[in-house]
Amino acid sequence: MVEKTFNNKLLSTRGFEDLYPFESNFIDINGHDLHYIDKGEGRPVIMIHGNPTWSFYFRNLIQELSSNFRTIAMDHIGCGFSDKPDVQRYDFTLESRVKDLDTLINSLNINEKINLIVHDWGGMIGLAWAVDHIDRVDKIIITNTSGFLLPETKNFPLMLWLVKYIRFFAVPALLGFNAFARIALLLCSKKGLPKKVKKGLIAPYNSWKNRIATLKFVQDIPIDKSDISFQMVNHVDQHLKDLKECDLMFLWGARDFVFDLTFLNEFRQRFPQAQTHVFHDAGHYLFEDKAKETTDKIKAFLNK
Repeated sequence: MVEKTFNNKLLSTRGFEDLYPFESNFIDINGHDLHYIDKGEGRPVIMIHGNPTWSFYFRNLIQELSSNFRTIAMDHIGCGFSDKPDVQRYDFTLESRVKDLDTLINSLNINEKINLIVHDWGGMIGLAWAVDHIDRVDKIIITNTSGFLLPETKNFPLMLWLVKYIRFFAVPALLGFNAFARIALLLCSKKGLPKKVKKGLIAPYNSWKNRIATLKFVQDIPIDKSDISFQMVNHVDQHLKDLKECDLMFLWGARDFVFDLTFLNEFRQRFPQAQTHVFHDAGHYLFEDKAKETTDKIKAFLNK
C-alpha cells in the first residue's frame, strides 16, 4: 500500500491497493517529486495520462504488458502520488509537462527506441515530446486526445469554457467540490465504473489544495494566440506529419463527450493508413470500458 501526505492531507491506496499493487519510484524535478511506476523488462513502453486521471488509469496495461515490456507510467506534477505544489512553486503549462517527461526519460537509462501510450492531455504532452525526438520514438498508441489546435468544426465544450474563463465558477466547482473529477466518473465510462475503481481514480484529489492541477490543465488549453501554450500546440500541429504513419495506432471511444470522433477524423485525415479501432459503445475512459479488447490490440501492435 502506498501512502503519502500532501498539503497536510494523507493520500493512500487503502481500499484499492489490490488494483494498484505497484512499487513506487520518485525523481526530483526542480525540487518536486515526480512519481512513476517502472515494472518489467524489455522494450520500453511509457504511458502518459491526462486530466483528471493518473497512472492508476493504466493499471491493467501495466499488469498485462510488464511480462514482456518495461512499462513506465508517470504521474504529472500535481497528479497521482507526485508532489502537489501551488501556482507559485510550479508552472502548470504544457511546456513544463513536456520538460518533466523529457527529464524522466533521460533519467531512466533507456537505450532502445520508446513506445508511447497517450490519453487525453497526455496525448498533447507525449506528441509534443515525440515530434522533437523522432529518432527516439518507436510506436505510439493514441487514444481520445488531440495533437493539433481545436478543429474548425468543433466547438469548445461549455463546461471547459466555464472552467477556463469564469473564475468564480471554476474555483469553487473544481477546487471546492472536485466537480471535474466527479463528473468524469459519471460521463467518461459508458459501462459504469465499480466503486473501487471510482475511489482509485479520484483518490489523489482529496482536498482543495490537491486539486490545483485539475483546474490548471483546463485553463492551459489554448484557444487563441494569446494563450501561453498556443505556440507549442501549433508546433505539434505543424510537425505531426513527421511521425511515421505505420508506427501509429488509434484506439477511440466513440462516446467521448470532449475528444469525440471529430478529433479522430482529424487524425485520420492526416494518417489515413494508420491502424485505427473505434469502440462505439465506449467513452473517454476507454481502458476502463474496453480493458481486454484494447490490451489485446496494443500487445499485437507492439509485437508487430
